Amino acid sequence: MEGMTAHAYALADGNTIPAIGLGTYGLNDQTGVEAIETAIRDGYRLLDTAYNYGNEEVVAEAVRRSGVDRSDLFITTKLPGRHHGAEETLASFEQSRTRLDLEWVDLYLIHWPNPSRDKYVDSWRSMIKLRERGVVRSIGVSNFTAEMLERLGSETGLMPVVNQVELHPYFSQAELRAFHAEHGIRTESWSPLAKRTELLAEHALVEIAARHGVTTAQVVLAWHLALGAVPIPKSADAARRRENLDVFGIELAQDEIDAISALERGRIWGGDPESHEEL
Repeated sequence: MEGMTAHAYALADGNTIPAIGLGTYGLNDQTGVEAIETAIRDGYRLLDTAYNYGNEEVVAEAVRRSGVDRSDLFITTKLPGRHHGAEETLASFEQSRTRLDLEWVDLYLIHWPNPSRDKYVDSWRSMIKLRERGVVRSIGVSNFTAEMLERLGSETGLMPVVNQVELHPYFSQAELRAFHAEHGIRTESWSPLAKRTELLAEHALVEIAARHGVTTAQVVLAWHLALGAVPIPKSADAARRRENLDVFGIELAQDEIDAISALERGRIWGGDPESHEEL
């Protein structure tokens, strides 16, 4: 698994990111606190939230209750589209940091590019300032195309170290991942298990899972790792969360990786970065 040591990857800025994270979208209120706290106790170290998830305070409470040292955790949050702009980005970050009750955020992402507003470069410049101030360790983006990434690099001199995108066997993002690899950008996978689809019942996955004595979800997560991507599965079920974390011993053969990638059918969530607007 390229670039991986002790279940973590090196980022281009010298920091490291855990190889699997916990998606927290939809984990709200007291049940969300308990789910995230349990996940931390079970070994999750990367927690992925966003301003727009409305649960940054829930993540903060789970972290406090977990008893795990802050420096052992990797906490990500994201800038919403309605806060794009130089000053707006700085103000939005402070709101997120206050809700998260943190001295620093490990990874701050632009949630969506919202190209019709054309302010993501201004936001990126402010994120560079946040990194220079030390309140953010790493900066990246989410749902950006190769052209958008190139624009950030050419206009500011600094490329994101992470691009978090829809990625699963139905939409393996081969071209974008190749661009990431060429430019030192780590790929993160949202919706890594393509929830609410028939993915986990696919015959190819069922066969591979039986061969390895694991579940089809574990096979899919092992595929992400084989691609060098960081999957961030979300589950409200404790047993499933533990299962999702228990995938590092699964060594897929190249023909198995290829068979999983052959399930390609395209984007399933309708979130085309060229047209999708998320405020």
